[in-house]
Amino acid sequence: MVDADCVRQAQQGDRTAIVRLLREVENSVYKTAYYMLGNEHDALDCTQEALLRIYHRIASFKGESRFETWVQRIVTNICIDHRRRSKKTLPLEEEIGSSDPASRHKVEWSGVASDLRSAIKRLPEHQRTAVVLRYVHGYRYDEIAESMNLPLNTVKSHLFRGRKNLQAWLVDYQEGGVIP
Repeated sequence: MVDADCVRQAQQGDRTAIVRLLREVENSVYKTAYYMLGNEHDALDCTQEALLRIYHRIASFKGESRFETWVQRIVTNICIDHRRRSKKTLPLEEEIGSSDPASRHKVEWSGVASDLRSAIKRLPEHQRTAVVLRYVHGYRYDEIAESMNLPLNTVKSHLFRGRKNLQAWLVDYQEGGVIP
């Protein structure tokens, strides 16, 4: 959780506080962008754009929600805009942390993670966003609703449908198959 004093200091122009805030949210911003877009290159571009937007708009943060919720709204909107501009489907071939040498020791999980990312990528945009915010970042339903600017029941519906779709697509995986 981001320190409220740090947010206030950043809003008052304290560069050290701004840098600290950006560093604290950078990983979650990248994670959201990666799951939303499906590849490292676009995720890095959108992460950079989101961090710049946060930097330039920190003064406009009103504190009506958690800072992290405000940040997730920014990155999800940037990713949605990016997908609309690109109008193409990108393969999910890269691993989060694939450059990390420790990740090479997790071979048994790489297939599961790859199949799960492929299934998440297939979800409709609102379902994908809700699933990523809930299950990747651990956001509460009300925080997701605020981030997505949707009513709470709509978010619950997107999560329900997203889970049902993932269950249907991953049922073969449980029996040793792969996602079609």
